[in-house]
Amino acid sequence: MFTPILDAMILLTVMTPVMGLISRKSKKVKVVKAYAMLAVIFALMLIPLYYDGVLTGDVILVVHGSSPPIGVSIAVDTFSIFMASISLIIGAVTIAFPVAEIEGGNITSYYTIMLAITSAMIGIVFSGDLFTLFIFWETMCISSYTLVAFRKERWEAIEASYKYLIMSATGSMILLFALSFLYGLAGTLNIAYLSTSLAEGVENPWMSIALLMLIVGFGLQAGMAPFHTWLPDAHMAAPSPVSAILSGVMVKTGIYGFIRVLMLIFASMYGSWHITLAAFAVLTMFIGNFMALLQDDIKRLLAFSTITNIGYILLGVSIGSYRAVAGSLFHVLNHAVLKALLFLCAGAFIYRGRTRSLMELAGIRRTMPITGTVFIIGTIALIGLPPLNFFWSELMIVTAALEAGLPYLSLLMIVNVMLSSVYCLRLIQATALKEPTSISKRAKEAPVMMLMPILTLGLLCVLIGAYPVPFQAFAEAAAKAALDQKTYIEAVIPP
Repeated sequence: MFTPILDAMILLTVMTPVMGLISRKSKKVKVVKAYAMLAVIFALMLIPLYYDGVLTGDVILVVHGSSPPIGVSIAVDTFSIFMASISLIIGAVTIAFPVAEIEGGNITSYYTIMLAITSAMIGIVFSGDLFTLFIFWETMCISSYTLVAFRKERWEAIEASYKYLIMSATGSMILLFALSFLYGLAGTLNIAYLSTSLAEGVENPWMSIALLMLIVGFGLQAGMAPFHTWLPDAHMAAPSPVSAILSGVMVKTGIYGFIRVLMLIFASMYGSWHITLAAFAVLTMFIGNFMALLQDDIKRLLAFSTITNIGYILLGVSIGSYRAVAGSLFHVLNHAVLKALLFLCAGAFIYRGRTRSLMELAGIRRTMPITGTVFIIGTIALIGLPPLNFFWSELMIVTAALEAGLPYLSLLMIVNVMLSSVYCLRLIQATALKEPTSISKRAKEAPVMMLMPILTLGLLCVLIGAYPVPFQAFAEAAAKAALDQKTYIEAVIPP
């Protein structure tokens, strides 16, 4: 119907309740979990079928119904494969992490929704038209609301989910209005046809309004300030594996929307969005850092750190050069791996300590040495120190700003990296250097099934830092595809 990867994920998601029934009847709870993990791993194994072809610059096109510009279309390039790979890798790791925080919840529903949100994110990055993208976007949003409110017996989860629902629904309505303006201007929502139609037309106020609405709509989901207020509450209230996939992957769909729309549809209006997006990026960095400095809740602090890093990524996108976009995409990968790691470590601390307070978790590395050590390595990476993964992508964005003749943007990002080191050092001091509290003294090392995903992500952080070349090359290939208007358009529109 669509592509083997997306078709497989949709089919396997639909079949999850059946596996849940088998799991319940056989009284083997782990059956449905194993099924969900194998489903994501299977989809990940299908990636090479596309990677070999699209790496050379090809675009795989699948059309349903009428031919473009009318029909529903799927367009897969290296940029799509890059984002889908991240979604599947982080999805597999978070599904592998035990759901100890879900007390009395429906396990089958949990894994069904986890597969649904992963499928929807792949659908978003594979969409060749904005209507199809919007359908998958809404599927992702509905799944994420449900995951945030999964512990519905707690008022905190209900409140956070309701707030997220209102904010995200508002963003979706803004996106829908923007799409209606684009359709009125061009008579199509196909991305390639929109690119050619709007490039040939004269810039008018409706185009500018549609552009601003798209920035707000995608920016809200990405956690861009000042539309970020849902993110800390949602990440804090959700189970830790859910926080990991929300922070690690889901917010990046907003980044995908920015790059795909701005670099293809509104490339001719670079002067109109460059400064606006840069201003949002700087605001996002500072708000995320200043708010993180004030937090005692470990998950809320990590959530504000995510906002800061979204600012770094948006900064590279706002510059718009090949090196800047490559740096942003490399940071998308690094942040997905690192933030998933830190949220899973926090989940292990919470599981053993039954608290999210840094003051009460003080000294917990002494009783949880493996989890604590990996958490410290991840926190050092978050500072941006070599030879860990964040250093390379942050360096690419800073140098790209200098090469583009924008040294003030480089300076502002360096200032924010220094600010982030303050709360990172505080995290290290609290978990490793302070005397254990009565709570942390009673903690025990995390179970093996929790440690396996944590150690996998920790090893990946070190590997990318020590040997960044293949990962950076993948990000550069994705950036090249994202900026290559000609190849994308020619694949969709016959000569």
